[in-house]
Amino acid sequence: MQPSNWAPEHSDALREFLARGMSYSEIADAINERFGTCYTRNATIGRGRRMGLGVPERAENWLGQSPPQSRAPKPSKTVLKTLPASRPEKRNTQSAEVEPTEPLKLRCVGISPRLLPLTELDDGDCRYPYGGDREGEAILFCGHPCLAGSRYCAPHFHLTRDDGTTAERAAGPVVLRLVEAA
Repeated sequence: MQPSNWAPEHSDALREFLARGMSYSEIADAINERFGTCYTRNATIGRGRRMGLGVPERAENWLGQSPPQSRAPKPSKTVLKTLPASRPEKRNTQSAEVEPTEPLKLRCVGISPRLLPLTELDDGDCRYPYGGDREGEAILFCGHPCLAGSRYCAPHFHLTRDDGTTAERAAGPVVLRLVEAA
């Protein structure tokens, strides 16, 4: 992806080629050939719009066909439609002040974790992680005895599950239907 900051020479070449009546695709190819860049047609169009340049009126439409003769003849020079230099900003005048929000309440459990590294955990120890939020911070684990059938202790198991999750719902009987093959 090309950076959005074009070199001044590239912008000057864009103006020059647009004044010659070249299409944005042709301009991108010419700039890439001259400066060894890899701008796309869309990047060239975007830069032209940011510079306030317009779209050249072409004698041919996108299919390469000549326009109908009922139109008024076009002047010999290429006419550019100019775009406004900057768009006016839409501002919300109703509320200029930003109201402070309440801090997010995190769910927590009332146990003190043992904070063991992964290498020191036994098979029946809780694997609820702590830490690792900052660069270089070690990830430690709760280490309390696990709830039967889970990798977490009871408080961490309930912390990680909502009441209505699939994991906690009782599994209903499975009904199989046999279909006779034809």
